[in-house]
Amino acid sequence: MRSEQVEAVWLTEDARFSLEELAEVAGIPEDEVRELIDYGAVMPIDPDAPTLIFDGRCLLSIRTAARLRVGFDLEPHGVALIVSLLDRIH
Repeated sequence: MRSEQVEAVWLTEDARFSLEELAEVAGIPEDEVRELIDYGAVMPIDPDAPTLIFDGRCLLSIRTAARLRVGFDLEPHGVALIVSLLDRIH
């Protein structure tokens, strides 16, 4: 029997992620994250900064977007619209 060690991190809104970290933690390719940024589904903390940094809420939005895209076979602009509306509701 093989033992596997897993690291857990408590996610808060204060958490900060680079674009690469956000894509890795969310489990989707960077280009899909960039599409969601372009469509306004998620926004970096400072869009004009040379390195894009995101807060913890963005990770939840990206994961929701990934599930919607796969589960309902949606186009990126449709996913972005749904995620934006869900964020307004929350």
